[in-house]
Amino acid sequence: MNFEFERSHYALGNLDEAELPAGPLDLLRDWLREATERGCPEPTAMALATASAEGRPSNRFVLVRGLSEDGIEFFTNYLSRKGQELTENPFAAATFWWPLMERQVRLEGRVEKLTAAESDAYFNARPLESQRASAASPQSQVVESREALERLIEQFPADGPVERPDHWGGYRLIPGRIEFWQGRPARLHDRVVYERKDDGTWTLSRLAP
Repeated sequence: MNFEFERSHYALGNLDEAELPAGPLDLLRDWLREATERGCPEPTAMALATASAEGRPSNRFVLVRGLSEDGIEFFTNYLSRKGQELTENPFAAATFWWPLMERQVRLEGRVEKLTAAESDAYFNARPLESQRASAASPQSQVVESREALERLIEQFPADGPVERPDHWGGYRLIPGRIEFWQGRPARLHDRVVYERKDDGTWTLSRLAP
């Protein structure tokens, strides 16, 4: 198939440096809130890219479950492919894409595990079905069949409680660079990038599209 004539016209907004906050996480919080309020599908979904010690990348979508001045939080199986890669190479990149708002955000930074208490708090707040699935699934490993996977889940009580397993928990992506992209007409998109300085403050620059 040939897609060279596929075109979208972007004209919903703009980015003006004079109107942007000094720090990017406030702006990211505003964009996430707006994406939720406008009904964007899975507004907290971000494509998370990790890499092995040899630099071989892999990518997948995860859901953001927390945002603070320290960074953005997500949860997964520590023994999954992304978990193993983060052990080998604790840096990641992530991208949000909200087509209904013609916006994307790109983040790059180091990743650290959340504390056991933080992981427990989130795990215990999840629906029981999600707790059972997370505890049972050997994520990223080959399984014999769907039926075999469901048998693993049946080992955990349907009426709870389920204790968070040691191999499952949270991470925090601590960004050192965040780029905000707003679609504009004629491919002259607005791109602004925040970069963290050694003292923790941020610089703001405009990039050519």
